[in-house]
Amino acid sequence: MTTDNRTPNKLINEKSPYLLQHAYNPIDWFPWGQEAFQKAKSEDKPIFLSIGYSTCHWCHVMAHESFEDAEIADILNQYFVSIKVDKEERPDIDSVYMSFCQTFTGGAGWPMSIFMTSDQKPFFAGTYFPKSSSAGSTGFKELLFIISERWKSENDKQKLIESAEGIAAQLRNISAQGGAGGENASRLADKAYELFKSIFDNEYGGFGYAPKFPSPHNLMFLMEYNRISGKSDALSMVEKTLTQMYRGGIFDHIGYGFSRYSTDGHYLVPHFEKMLYDNALLIISYAQAYESTKNIFYKNIAEKTAEYVLREMTSPEGGFYSAQDADSDGEEGKYYVFEPYEIINILGQEAGNHFNDYYGIKKNGNFEGGRSIPNLLDNNNYAEDAFKDYLPEIYQYRKARTKLHLDDKILTAWNSIMISAFAMLYQLTENEGYLYAARKAEKFIDEKLFEDGTLYVSFRDGSRGAKGYLDDYAFYAFALMRLYDATLDTNFINKARRLCDKAISDFFDMGNGGFYLYGKENEELIITPKEIYDGAIPSGNSVMAYNLIKLSYLTNDTELDEIIKKQLLFISSGARKYPSGHCFFLLALMLQNDPPETVTAVLKNKSELAGLRGKFGQGTIVRIVDTPTDEYRLINDKTTFYVCKNHVCMNPINDYTQTSSKLRI
Repeated sequence: MTTDNRTPNKLINEKSPYLLQHAYNPIDWFPWGQEAFQKAKSEDKPIFLSIGYSTCHWCHVMAHESFEDAEIADILNQYFVSIKVDKEERPDIDSVYMSFCQTFTGGAGWPMSIFMTSDQKPFFAGTYFPKSSSAGSTGFKELLFIISERWKSENDKQKLIESAEGIAAQLRNISAQGGAGGENASRLADKAYELFKSIFDNEYGGFGYAPKFPSPHNLMFLMEYNRISGKSDALSMVEKTLTQMYRGGIFDHIGYGFSRYSTDGHYLVPHFEKMLYDNALLIISYAQAYESTKNIFYKNIAEKTAEYVLREMTSPEGGFYSAQDADSDGEEGKYYVFEPYEIINILGQEAGNHFNDYYGIKKNGNFEGGRSIPNLLDNNNYAEDAFKDYLPEIYQYRKARTKLHLDDKILTAWNSIMISAFAMLYQLTENEGYLYAARKAEKFIDEKLFEDGTLYVSFRDGSRGAKGYLDDYAFYAFALMRLYDATLDTNFINKARRLCDKAISDFFDMGNGGFYLYGKENEELIITPKEIYDGAIPSGNSVMAYNLIKLSYLTNDTELDEIIKKQLLFISSGARKYPSGHCFFLLALMLQNDPPETVTAVLKNKSELAGLRGKFGQGTIVRIVDTPTDEYRLINDKTTFYVCKNHVCMNPINDYTQTSSKLRI
């Protein structure tokens, strides 16, 4: 961090890159905590709560317009107590106030702007506000004066407090509701497929209109639905979308990796920030597409994305960083775009012209200021990698030209998704580098973010953040099972089981089903949400449903059956109105209702384990028994395989031949 002669506020001692971005604002920011709440109470002031994250473009805009402005700071400092929260470090706070913001405004996003009482009850919400009013919109300055004047009026203040009390009660009621009347699993999957089919963009891929988000778990669902149902158009929609995303500017053709989403309908102009979780989920999606189609094109894209993550998003200790910013020098996309002369200056006239033609870098540009986003939308030879040898030189030029902000905090949940991606990619490619990266990141979590059976959310600058939430346990357990699939090391399964037991103990609602977002070891907020919507990433509830089902297969443990039943009923009751918004849950349902082939390998000698890796189909559930039992005996005094498929078990055999079992997430 660069030195600054200004006086810092209370955020200066925080570790979050987002909070540190605001440490020298003239606003007297507080981190979330009792000091701020007590100040608001003792001074009888409302609280202004601002929630965002370090690579959020509109967070930057509001910061420059308002939070760095002395006039706005004076108003906030005089009439409010101001709190900053990093949504990635405190997903519990973000979830609680996001639900209010969505109810209050009909939509939500970041930066999130909340006005609330000293006991954390909100009474007004919004997202980005420009500093000054304009036609059709209220400016932030005007809003602050309106709220402060209402707070000064005893009658108006009482109305605000009563409103806050009513809103808090309403949110608590919604949160307390349990599942009832779940819908038939196959019907939910069919309805989701039909909805995707109805909104599929046949020309450009993707679903609906701009902006278009990758939502990789939706594509995973469609591939699994195709495998089970045989409906070829489910896979066709996926292939069209994956191909178009790669050809467009949402994929970084110079340095690889995917941006957050496309602002247009054909994936040309992205919102340029790159998130770890998007790239992890997309590696999984492209890997699954390769396994489903055997088209090496998809494997190449998965490996390019993995190359980006290993080069730019991996710490020396093995943990994965969170995100890269959309902005450079205060301008969105500046890092990524080119003018033709720049390429010609680097490569020479002839090669430069060919490169520009290949990647659509044109004189008048396709982006702001006449600059171009490299893309392959008009190139029918997009799969050839014709200019691959030139990319390192262009990449180094771009890197020296301007810089990107890196959010270098390491999040347990997001790291776990990337561990899962690398473990899966290793299974498909047998590239030991991917398994090494997955193991090293898992070791980082184990050593830095896990202690005495408890997970922690984040790690940065030698310190870890709050105790973990549901997503941390869910995704880490998922990653451990993916590592087991890749290695057949039963230590990963045993650890996953302990994590799931801890999640059940600390987060599960035994009465109504469903896992709460935060648990017994976390701070208690005004409501306790249960999130089931599979949004930018799958919900912790969906992932836990999947984990418990897979764990029951891997361990042959019937103790989980009742929890699984309650969990599936809880989510299916919420998913029936909009099943396509719960695609990872649908993957769990399909895993439950279409059991994979299960092989129990009884080892003659433990040393034989290494020879079994890679022997089984990608979707096979493999149980390792290293000490024979009455149930699982050695036949002919040799390693023996007990194979069950389609609810039927075959006679035990000594020679197992890999079946055509398909890769499952």
